[in-house]
Amino acid sequence: MQNTSIRIWDLPTRLFHWVLAACVVSLVITAKMNAMDWHFRLGYCVLALLVFRIVWGLVGGYWSRFKSFLFTPGQFARHLSGKEDHSAGHSPLGALSVFALLLALVVQVATGLTSDDEISVSGPLTRFVSGDLVSTATWWHAKIGQYLLYVLVGLHVLAIVIYALRGKKLVGPMVTGDKQLPTTTRPSRDSAATRIVALILLAAAGGLAWWVSTLGSF
Repeated sequence: MQNTSIRIWDLPTRLFHWVLAACVVSLVITAKMNAMDWHFRLGYCVLALLVFRIVWGLVGGYWSRFKSFLFTPGQFARHLSGKEDHSAGHSPLGALSVFALLLALVVQVATGLTSDDEISVSGPLTRFVSGDLVSTATWWHAKIGQYLLYVLVGLHVLAIVIYALRGKKLVGPMVTGDKQLPTTTRPSRDSAATRIVALILLAAAGGLAWWVSTLGSF
């Protein structure tokens, strides 16, 4: 069957991916440099991005929707054995990686918002939870969560390299949005209208993150 250029990743999804990657790297750097004001600002940015992505996973382009990469155990088995190809959107392993990273980031942001180093900085939600929960959140955020993210990001990058060695380029499509696929492949919507909707959703998510940031000041 003849292949043609098909829009798989819409622009909002691509921008989310690269901005999130930049924020995560910057969060690590600011934490190591003890630049906590910037660490918190970046954390609020990640909060906004995660809220946006969760909503976009319900209403975004077809291949960005969570329902497009929910796989059964049988599909996982066939993919791992090479009997079933998933060249359009996320593969079963790719989907597992996405869900794991999103969940780890949600937990890391949540624990950051309820953390207190008992020296100079505390999250805006610490006043709403018990001291025991604050201690647990602080421990997870500093001791477990960040290293879990290192492992997940490392596995994500390793998978990209392995797929590249097998002739499947994953980085390029996340830049351009397009893949060479059979003409029967369903494309994702990526029109001006969908981008405006994404911008409105991002603004709302940003407003929510800003509101959360102010809770510690009341």
